[in-house]
Order: sequence, then structure tokens, then C-alpha cells
Amino acid sequence: MSDTMVSLRRKINSASDLRSVVRTMKALAASDIGQYEQSLRALGDYYRSVALGLSICFQKNPPNVWITRSKRRIDEGRVGAVVFGSDQGLVGRFNEVIADYALNALATLPGKPYVWAVGERVHARLVDANLPLISTFNVPNSVKAITPLVGQILVESEMRYSEGELTEFYLFYNRPTSGAIYEPIQLRLLPLDETWQRELAELPWPTKKLPEVMGGTINTLRALIREYLFVSLFRACAESLASENASRLAAMQRADKNINELLENLNRSFHRLRQSGIDEELFDVISGFEALVEPRVLG
Repeated sequence: MSDTMVSLRRKINSASDLRSVVRTMKALAASDIGQYEQSLRALGDYYRSVALGLSICFQKNPPNVWITRSKRRIDEGRVGAVVFGSDQGLVGRFNEVIADYALNALATLPGKPYVWAVGERVHARLVDANLPLISTFNVPNSVKAITPLVGQILVESEMRYSEGELTEFYLFYNRPTSGAIYEPIQLRLLPLDETWQRELAELPWPTKKLPEVMGGTINTLRALIREYLFVSLFRACAESLASENASRLAAMQRADKNINELLENLNRSFHRLRQSGIDEELFDVISGFEALVEPRVLG
């Protein structure tokens, strides 16, 4: 009896310790979501400013003047892609969702793709699907760590694109929608073709006073294009991180609920077993007392 109660007490203590860990992870995930959502709000305003700057540059000159790369047939190069996942687990089907989405999308594109993975978990998923990967990047653990990652991706992709190895470059990542819900999306980052330029040129200016391009249109355009590529990659990474932490928060909430239910069952069993032991001890005391009193009555 005592061994069983000791075993139950050990399980209760273990479940309580696990609940403390889960609640700590919930707090960390909620905190991380806040910082990434704040960075996305700030980035949205900056992205809008860059897009408006590009729009003015293209309005001042015909879009076909600013083709940033020579026109090439799609089959003369290969498609490049970056798939954003996670390094850590406890995120539900976060990595499976984006990996399957990227695999299906890449299967419809011509040629053998160049693929970079961000995160060990999604890397393993892509390797299991027999997709050859060029390299794997570590997932940033804060907003400040996103910038170095974006720089690495830009250097590698621009090098292959300028040498003609790539004709198109895509980003695949999970984007938060509402609460703990996210959806996988793809973004074509390169080439910056006539369609892309024409869409930007059609953006309306928010005020009645039209701006002027200072310092030379070409230099300004090049600077704005660099910022556009940087902001697009930064936003994709931040949205992926926000989705990852939202998925982790949802997983921890489910775990917390399951642990609470387990603790209720364990405590109920413990108290029932303890009460049963007390009842047996009382029964033994009463039986012993009656055994002592009965001979005296007979005498």
C-alpha cells in the first residue's frame, strides 16, 4: 500500500515539475511573439516607404529601362528557394506544413532547384523527401539576429543570380493569420522583371504633392532595390518566427491542459488510496479494541 502511494506521489511531483516547465515555455513563446509582431508592424511602414520610392523612380522613367538583369529563358538556369522552418521541436506540424508546401510548389517549377533551409527540423524533412540542399542556416533567436541571416541569404543568392545560375528565387515560409493559426505562402523575390516594376509604378502617391528623386535616379533606384530585397527577406523570416512561436504556444497550451487533467486524476487516485489506507487502519484499531473488550465482558 505504502509503495503504491509513494509511486503516485512521485508521479504527481514529476507532473508538477513538467507543468512548471511547460508554463515557462508558454511565457517565453508569448514574449517572443510580441517582439516579432512589433518588428513586423514597424517593418510594414518601412516597406511601404520603400515601395513608394520605387514607384516614383519607375513613374519618372519607363519600367523597361530599369530591367536589373538581362532577360533569360527559364530553362537556361535553375530555380532557387529558401524554406524557413525551425531548429527546435514542440511546434506541432509547423515544419511538416511548410516543407510539404514547398515540395509541392517546387515540383511544378522547371529544372532542379537550389534550396537553402533555415532550421534543422525543416532540413531533415526536406532531406527525407530526397530534395538536395545547398546549405542550412540556423534559425535566429531574436529580432537582432535576423539581420545577419538576411545578409547571408542575400550574398549567396545574388552571387548565383548574377552569374546566371538562377533565373528565379522564391521564399517559402509560414505566415501568421490569427491567434495560433498560420498559413504557408510563397514569395517570388527574383527576378525584378517588368511585371514587378509595372505593379510598383501603378501605386498611388498618398498626398497631392508629388516628390522628386534626389541624387540621381539610378543611384536612388539601386539603393531602394537593395532595401526592397532586404525588407522582403526580413519580413519573411520575422513572420516565420512569429508563426513558429504561435505554434509552440498552442502546443504548450494543449500540453498544459493535458497535464492538469493528469494531475487531477493522480491526485484523485492518491486521495482515494490514502483514504482507503486510513479506513483500513481504523478498522484494524476498532477490531483490536473489540477483541480486547470481548473477553472482559464474557468474564
